[in-house]
Amino acid sequence: MENVLLTVLLINALLLIGAVLLQRSEGGGLMSGGGGGVMSGRAAATALAKLTWIFGATFFACAIALTIVAAKNSAGASVLDRLGEPVPAAVETPEVPAGEDLLPPAPSDAPVAPPRAD
Repeated sequence: MENVLLTVLLINALLLIGAVLLQRSEGGGLMSGGGGGVMSGRAAATALAKLTWIFGATFFACAIALTIVAAKNSAGASVLDRLGEPVPAAVETPEVPAGEDLLPPAPSDAPVAPPRAD
């Protein structure tokens, strides 16, 4: 069932992208030009705009359905449990040898007197 929903979701995403790209650009970004648009209420609902709404609603419905099905199939099990590999108890950190070049200088290496400003 997950594979079917995932396939429908991917096809729907491609159709949604195509429908959005085929629409006429009104320009002006966020209605700065003033004219009618999606926000105006008197916008003419073209067939392409209706298709975009349908594809968008279908996309969200498929995404929610896929989430629900995937959550039910997981049943609280870890991915590592499914593989059959034991989970490591703790990660060992390697010891860093003292005196590396990347370490800051020791206080004993500092000059005794500050340099004179002439």
